Amino acid sequence: MKKILAILIIVIMIAFAGWYAFIYYASYSEGTRSGELIKFSNKGVLVKTWEGEISQGISGAQIFKFSVEDNKKEIIQKLEEYQGKYVKLKYKERFAKVTWLGDTKYFIIDVIEEKSPHFRKN
Repeated sequence: MKKILAILIIVIMIAFAGWYAFIYYASYSEGTRSGELIKFSNKGVLVKTWEGEISQGISGAQIFKFSVEDNKKEIIQKLEEYQGKYVKLKYKERFAKVTWLGDTKYFIIDVIEEKSPHFRKN
């Protein structure tokens, strides 16, 4: 009985490790989004995650929510610096959300400050 229980626990652990590796390393899609960075914060009670939003329209009707992994210190620093500015975000979309990584499936892998198309001088 103990042997069967041990084997069952090992199989469950291997299945979880495989699922996590697939979710973490495989990307569903990659792309870019541009907009005004309107929110960026470190939130959570038990697990703190970096979460943000960009507004992709003048009225704020289109909001893109994203997450940033804790180990991406350079990206976190840039996003804190670019608060309220127009940015272009390169992201990787994962197959599923993982609570301890972020609240969304969209994870930022690069950020660039851009000029706003709404306030161009011709």
